[in-house]
Amino acid sequence: MSLAEEIRTDSTVEKTLSGLLFTTIFVYWAVLLYYALTFGIPRPKLGIGFLGLSMLIYVLLELNKSIGDRNALDVSVLSAAGVISIVSTVYFYTNYDALNNTRIGMATTTDYVLGLLIFLAVIYLTYRAFGLPFVFVVAAAIGYAYFGMAMPGLLQHTGLGWERLLQIAVTDVEGIYGNLTRITAAWIALFLLFAGLMQAYGAFDVMFRGALWISQHVKSGVAQSAVIASLIIGSISGSATANTALSGSITIPLMKEHGLKAETAGAIEAVASNGGQIMPPVMGASAFLMASLLARSYGDILIAAAIPGIIYFTSIIFAVHFTSIKELDLDREIDIDEELAAADAEEVEELELPLILEAVRFGLPIFLLVYLLAIAQWTIISAALWTVGLMVLTGVLFPISYDAIVNRTVRHTVVEKINETGTGLVIGAKLLAPIAIIIAALNVIADLLMSTGVPSKLTLTLMELSGGIMLVALLLAMILCIILGLGMPTIAAYLIVALLVAPSLIDTFGIPELPAHFFVLYAANLSTITPPIAAGIVVATGIAQANFWRTSLQAIKISAPIFVLPFMFAYNPEIVTASVGLTTFLSGAIGLLGALFMIYGLNHPLTHLETKLEFVLRFGYLAMGILVMVYPGFVPRLSLSAVAVAVFVASSAKRRANLLEKLSLTPLLKSE
Repeated sequence: MSLAEEIRTDSTVEKTLSGLLFTTIFVYWAVLLYYALTFGIPRPKLGIGFLGLSMLIYVLLELNKSIGDRNALDVSVLSAAGVISIVSTVYFYTNYDALNNTRIGMATTTDYVLGLLIFLAVIYLTYRAFGLPFVFVVAAAIGYAYFGMAMPGLLQHTGLGWERLLQIAVTDVEGIYGNLTRITAAWIALFLLFAGLMQAYGAFDVMFRGALWISQHVKSGVAQSAVIASLIIGSISGSATANTALSGSITIPLMKEHGLKAETAGAIEAVASNGGQIMPPVMGASAFLMASLLARSYGDILIAAAIPGIIYFTSIIFAVHFTSIKELDLDREIDIDEELAAADAEEVEELELPLILEAVRFGLPIFLLVYLLAIAQWTIISAALWTVGLMVLTGVLFPISYDAIVNRTVRHTVVEKINETGTGLVIGAKLLAPIAIIIAALNVIADLLMSTGVPSKLTLTLMELSGGIMLVALLLAMILCIILGLGMPTIAAYLIVALLVAPSLIDTFGIPELPAHFFVLYAANLSTITPPIAAGIVVATGIAQANFWRTSLQAIKISAPIFVLPFMFAYNPEIVTASVGLTTFLSGAIGLLGALFMIYGLNHPLTHLETKLEFVLRFGYLAMGILVMVYPGFVPRLSLSAVAVAVFVASSAKRRANLLEKLSLTPLLKSE
């Protein structure tokens, strides 16, 4: 075959794949929107169809890459996974009633064969999306379930045979099709569609430009623009790692252009993107999942998340300010268009409307979402449906109306906006498909561990290892959450630790449900910036061309309070509550003060002090900050805060006196 024929063949295949991909995505969202409007599909059958279509979409996306790379092995395996997803989905969907009623625990040979094939396909696609670490977790869960009789002590159980393993994993229409997959299909999917539409209509461009506009008035503005934009985008995108790649491609070059070291720029972006996963109102969709697991309203979760989110957000702003003013070129003028050009930000386009109108255009759907969920108390699926509808309405009509009324031109046509809407469908599907696949794998892990009684055994093991000491148990629980969260998107990491670790904290130490779940959510979220895996840091260092370990150290210094916040939830649970009162506000204010002491000690340029005194002060601020945040009881924390403030005032006066003396201004002051 000639080169020209090969090119034509590749082009034909790619066009065919692209057409098939868009058709599949259109059907995907049509089914999910139909369910949200009518509830016309039983939720278990919705879960089956949702997972099958998610797998097919991910396969088609990967096939496009593999054909471009001419990787024959990849193409073969992916094609097999695609065929398996189609055949198995059709089979289990059409046979659902029989499997759920007459064949529970008595699957046929065909059931077992197709169940094994689709389970292997799920694991293979999970490996492609998230790498080997998570596959090892799945293998460990299966190994534990099968070889239970060989386990030591409390972990021992009778073991599950291969038939029982397949029944739990697939053929009883649970496992990969279980409750977590159904929740993702019914609740979370539309929020990722919302994120896709926002990106397609240019909302992220508005956020970047708005953040840069704010940065014109703050010394550390360029670095703060990364924090603001990344926190907002990260809350919607659902993945700290994906958000680091998305926003970091713009913010990191901007920060480096203004003089920040590569390690500092990478650390700021990774920390800000990670923080988006715990910032209301969306919290990377974890808020909706927590509401489901705890049978609480979204409003309760939103209120409980507000004060911890404010503490984290505020402390990060101060940390970034203290860190960046030592490195930034503060004399350089900030021009938004020049900054974007300097960053080589091809992703950021010209705004269609004035910035204020763009803010209204994208702010209205978010306002509606918060109102419907937190105030009107609508169901999550109805609120998501109306929010998506308003996003399409404002996304299409605002630019067209503005052109017609103000510019009296037709720069933006309905067809152009419909194309952008189609792009939003594609972006949303790209975000959702890998999450749906890993959630399916997590479903299997959860069901296997529940079948073998792991949560109760873990509770007893945690109690035994900690010796009944709550602090030791919390430290062990945090380490376990970080390990279990490695390499996963936040929502998936939260799912597994909420099922395995949270019950131990609630049952053994009496920590209330909300604080316990926030403990594991924050702890699992730390895996993105905690070495040695630290997926967010890996992405940021790749963009910044920085050293991984130095960037990780800088990220830990900037985000130090997030490592302490989970312990504050456990020891001062009034800070995470759905019934906000004076006690909650005061406790939150003291917690914020403690976080700022930590940030001040770790990041402030304590210049003009003797070296020993500087070391003592840094350690003192760090220790006092931790105690102010964590120590149980209002009065002791308030007393510690007073001591810390007194130290701050005295050290500031000493530093100022030393500076004046060095500048030879002391005699002048005395004469005055």
